[in-house]
This record gives sequence, structure tokens and C-alpha cells, in this order.
Amino acid sequence: MIIIPARIGSSRFPNKVLADIGGMPMVIRTAKAVESIDNVVIATDSQEVIDIAKLHNIEAVMTSDIHQSGTDRIYEAAQKLALTEDEVIINVQGDEPFIETGVVQAIYNLSKKNKEKHHILMNSCYKLISNPEADDPNIVKVVTDDKGLALYFSRAKVPYPRDHHFDAYKGHLGIYGFTMKSLKIFCGLSPAPLEDIEKLEQLRALYHGYEVAMIQVSTESFGIDTPEDLEKALQHHNL
Repeated sequence: MIIIPARIGSSRFPNKVLADIGGMPMVIRTAKAVESIDNVVIATDSQEVIDIAKLHNIEAVMTSDIHQSGTDRIYEAAQKLALTEDEVIINVQGDEPFIETGVVQAIYNLSKKNKEKHHILMNSCYKLISNPEADDPNIVKVVTDDKGLALYFSRAKVPYPRDHHFDAYKGHLGIYGFTMKSLKIFCGLSPAPLEDIEKLEQLRALYHGYEVAMIQVSTESFGIDTPEDLEKALQHHNL
């Protein structure tokens, strides 16, 4: 099951999930991009999104308007859908209209592989980024061990290249794979101090002693956070 959180409010870009992308609302284009992988459901706090999803034959579930994160929103939707404990759930952000099918499929496969590894709470991915790109705090960096498990996520430039030039940073992509069981555990954990400092909810899992499995992918997609991002995306894709 792929669940796309679609909160209608956005301080930087109000109603962005409904922004027009080549004649289709952003969240619908995102759903259409991944529907070949598994069933897709939009989790939203907006009746307008519910109605638009219906027009495009996409299932949608109404959720609370007080959730602090997309993960909490998809958990409420998963509960309403009565998903079983071993159901694989992929959280794809509603502002990723150009996400490649192969990226989501890679996380889906990794999540299935790790279903019985109960110490792994989340599955996600990264792409290699350059040294200059790593300076951007809006691009989250991840450091992994030799088994592909995350050691830390940060908006800072990690690892810090003290003695030489380094040009193989790992840029984290905010797509997550859970089972229903691990999603329930994650949403039951208390927020972590590191999570609050960095504003990165995946640090909650590491702080409480769980693991986050990572896989490398290739992608040209990017999240759309501002009207300027949208203009850049439309130009890039000639829409």
C-alpha cells in the first residue's frame, strides 16, 4: 500500500498539493506516478482533495487536521483502512509529482526484504550528491554503515572532510517504507531531542535504538516546497 499524505495547509506554499502540473493537481500526478507499484491512497485533511481524488479514480481517506507530521497522517489512514500488521506501507510525499517509479519500487522491495527484521523500523533511500550540494541545509545528508544502515541524518555537512576533499555525500530522499506494525511502533515513540533540533523525524527511530535501512537510488526528482520550486519543475519537464 502506498499512502500519500496531502495536507492542504502550507505556510510557504498554500494549497500546493493542488497546484497545477501539466493540467493535473500535484498530488494526483504524484499518485499516478506510483500506482503501478501497489494500491495508492491519499491521506488528507481536505474535502476538496477527497473530491478531486474521486474524479481521478484515486482512493482518499479523510484524516485529522492536527497532525504534526505526514507519518502520523498515514498511520491514521492505515488504521482506517484496517491494514494487517505485515502490510508494507510506503509513504510518498504529495509534493513529488516527478518521482520515478524505480525509486519507489526500490524502497518497496527493501521494505519487503526487511519485514521480519524487527529492529529495522524504517526503510528509505539516498542519492549521491556533490560537495557544493551538501552545503544546502534543505538537502538532508545521511551517513551509513557497511550494511547500509543509517548512522545519522543531518542538515549539516556530514561527514566533515577535515583533511581532504570529499565528493560522495549521500542526500536523503524523504520516502519511507514501513510495515503496519513498525509504523504503529514509530508513531508511539516519544519525539526525540535530536529530532526537534534538526527537524528530522527519522532521528526519532535512531534515538530510541531502532535502525533505518537505506538503499542508493538514482533520481532527478525533487520535492516542491515553494512557488519557485514549482516554476523550476515545470521548466525542467517542459510543462
